[in-house]
Amino acid sequence: MTGKRKRYSAEFKAKVALEAIRGELTVSQLVSKHGVHQTLINA
Repeated sequence: MTGKRKRYSAEFKAKVALEAIRGELTVSQLVSKHGVHQTLINA
């Protein structure tokens, strides 16, 4: 499997991280909302 890795901007990462810290949505909900893997949010 040879594919290119997705590159996320610092702005996108910060937005997702802030939403995760707020705790208004579960990790599962954030995954489906932003289309990223759960380990990216947990990290």
